[in-house]
Amino acid sequence: MHSITLHSDNRADVAAALAQDRWIVACLCAAWCGTCASYRATFEELAARHPDKYFVWVDIEDHADVVGDLDVENFPTLLIQRHEHVAFFGTMLPDPKLAHRLVQAQASMDDAELAAYAHSSEERRQWQRDCNLRALLGAAA
Repeated sequence: MHSITLHSDNRADVAAALAQDRWIVACLCAAWCGTCASYRATFEELAARHPDKYFVWVDIEDHADVVGDLDVENFPTLLIQRHEHVAFFGTMLPDPKLAHRLVQAQASMDDAELAAYAHSSEERRQWQRDCNLRALLGAAA
């Protein structure tokens, strides 16, 4: 399995996986979105290229209680975090090479670099407050 889809019956398992010491790459999409449907294969390919990371697919409408306050402006939206630090939150062009480079760039940071990066701008500080998937999933439990 390369990625997992968040369902109401596997939330505890996903929360436990998110608590591990791994990078988390989440794709926030919607079932009705054609771009998301076509991006799913790209996301699976990305997960296969990064087996050391945890990839989770989240339907924002099915799980509005988890991601309801997140400002998802367009699809697909990626959320990348490690521990409690959100490294990226934003719309991603449905390009596998671009997504791969983004994941590589984020994962190349050590913990100190990531902590500094996560607080280096107001936008990134807001990600820490609003976009931490671990915290969001825990609060919805």
